[in-house]
Amino acid sequence: MEGSLPRSAGRSHRVSQLRMAEQVAAVLRDRIMSAEFGESAMLPKQDELVEEFGVSYPSVREALRILESEGLITIRRGNVGGAEIHPPGPSTAGYALGLALQAMRVRVSDLGEALAFFEPASAARCAQRTDRAEKVVPVLRDLIAESEQYLTDHVQFTRVSREFHDAIVALNSNATERLVMRSLASLWSAQEETWAAQATSEPAENPTPDERRQVIRAHHRIVDAIEKGDARLSERASRTHIEATQLYLLPRMKNEVIDASSPLAQAHYRAMTKSR
Repeated sequence: MEGSLPRSAGRSHRVSQLRMAEQVAAVLRDRIMSAEFGESAMLPKQDELVEEFGVSYPSVREALRILESEGLITIRRGNVGGAEIHPPGPSTAGYALGLALQAMRVRVSDLGEALAFFEPASAARCAQRTDRAEKVVPVLRDLIAESEQYLTDHVQFTRVSREFHDAIVALNSNATERLVMRSLASLWSAQEETWAAQATSEPAENPTPDERRQVIRAHHRIVDAIEKGDARLSERASRTHIEATQLYLLPRMKNEVIDASSPLAQAHYRAMTKSR
C-alpha cells in the first residue's frame, strides 16, 4: 500500500505519490469516457476513492487535479462540494480548436478557406445517405422556407442562412468529419453573425433583397442535388455557393483574428452539444 512508504523517502516518495495519482486519474478518466458513472454528474467522494484505490488523500487530490487540468471535472468546494464531471463532447472539442486558432492569430479568411474546402464534402455525404428523404431534405427545406421570411431583415436572414450551412455539416454521416467540420462551421457562423449585427448600422454594407434571393436559389440547388442523391453535383453546388458568398463577405469582415470566446461563439458550441 502507498501508506507504507517511509516518510524519509523524500523525493522518491513524492515520485511514487505522483505515479499513484496518475494511475488513479487514468482509471477515473476511462470511467468518465465510457460513461460508467451513468446519470451521475459527480465523481465519488474522496473518502470513497481513498478506500477503493487504497491510496492516500494527497494522491487522490493530485489525481483530481490532473483530471481538472484536462477539463474533465470541476472541483467544487464547501459542504456540497465534490468533483463535477464534464464528459468531452462536440462543444468542448470545438471550443478547444477555436481557442487554438485564436491563440495562433488565425484570421477569418483562413477559416473561410478551410470551410470552403471541407463543407462541400458534407453536402456530398448528405447526398449519399439512404435516409436523406426523411432525415436531411425536410430539415434543409424548412430552413430555406424560414429564410424566405427574412428577405428584409439582414440579421435574421444571416442567422437562418448560417443554420442551413450548419445543418448540412451536422447531417454528415461520418462522425469524425462531422465533429471537425462542425467546429469550423460554428466558428465561422459566429464571425458572420457578428458582422451582420455590426453591418446593420451601415445599410450600404447589407445585401439587397435580390442578393438574398440569390442565396435562397443557391440553397435550393444544393438541396435539389442532395435529394437526387447526386454527391458530385451536391459538392459542386455547395462549393460554388460558398466561394461566391465568401467573395462577398470577406472584404466586408475586415479579416480580423478569429474570436472563439465571444458570446455568439459560445452559443454555437452549446448548440453543437444539444444537436449531436
